[in-house]
Amino acid sequence: MESLTMALVSAWDVLKDSAVFIIAGFAIAGLIKVFLPFSLVSGRLSGGGMRPVARAAIIGVPLPLCSCSVLPTAMTLRQMGASRGATSAFLISTPESGVDSIAISYALLDPIMTVFRPLSAFVTAFTAGALENMFGEKDGPQAVDIGHDDCCGDCETDSSVTNATNEAAGFMEKLLKGLRYAFGDLFDDMAGWMAVGLLAAGAMNVLIPDGFFTSYLNGGIVTMFLMLAVGLPMYICASASTPIAAAMIIKGLSPGAALVFLLAGPATNIGSMALIGRFMGWRSLFIYILAISACSIALGLALDMLYAAMGVNPATSMGVAGEIVPTWIETAGALALALLFARLVAATGMSSVLTVWGRLGKSS
Repeated sequence: MESLTMALVSAWDVLKDSAVFIIAGFAIAGLIKVFLPFSLVSGRLSGGGMRPVARAAIIGVPLPLCSCSVLPTAMTLRQMGASRGATSAFLISTPESGVDSIAISYALLDPIMTVFRPLSAFVTAFTAGALENMFGEKDGPQAVDIGHDDCCGDCETDSSVTNATNEAAGFMEKLLKGLRYAFGDLFDDMAGWMAVGLLAAGAMNVLIPDGFFTSYLNGGIVTMFLMLAVGLPMYICASASTPIAAAMIIKGLSPGAALVFLLAGPATNIGSMALIGRFMGWRSLFIYILAISACSIALGLALDMLYAAMGVNPATSMGVAGEIVPTWIETAGALALALLFARLVAATGMSSVLTVWGRLGKSS
């Protein structure tokens, strides 16, 4: 009971450290949702060559979609003429990064990883898209009907009708709609996994001794392959994976190994990989997994070398950037998020909040 209490207190501390940045990330994500026309995005992703691939990788980095809700969006882009390479790039960079996960990375990780993480998402996505253009199926299967039942519940996917309404709305109407989406649908979709991530981080801070990963996992490429094996089959969104990664680094895991987990976990899970196989073709799925695996390992090694070259101790640099926020603002932000969690529990019941466990069971 004492350990449980300490874990909950630690989870509350993690929430306080990150709450203001989470709120800011969700708000920006909601504004991107309503102010970025879907037609503008889709129109830049068609045609051959590497430009559509690069555009898709760049566009996907700030978008707040997880690895399952990105599938219907990518399906729509493909139907609207996006190239296979651009579709593959969008499928990777979008769940691996987002303005919400970038904000929480700044709060719980450090400036190095805050910059390196979305950059890595772009590199991985562009590599996968380029390989898809060169070696993927030329006349493979087009989009299939991908529902939402197996992923994020009530995920809202852009459509031409939705965006026509968005473009016709006034500025203030769009602003309010974006905030309602951010702290309504988007928060509700991610709340369960965010709670899991915060509680897991709290438990790891209390139960795992300092230096554990240094003592039992010597780092390097073997540890990175282990993180890859953990991340590939599981489903966890980019924001929820961040507090877990921060806790592991504090306990001695190398930033590079944590980056492998941060890239592989959000971009893949067994359920989404099966759908990508149907959607893009099985050869494309192989390229997709190969690119994520190879790039995450290579980028993880590069990140560890960067920390060594800069002489930064990652175990002590985690969360330092978030200390710029005054304590009273941190507490207010944490209470605001706690109220949002309470609203969701009251509206849907605890069973609905924790259905992520059922979805995880489906994926595995």
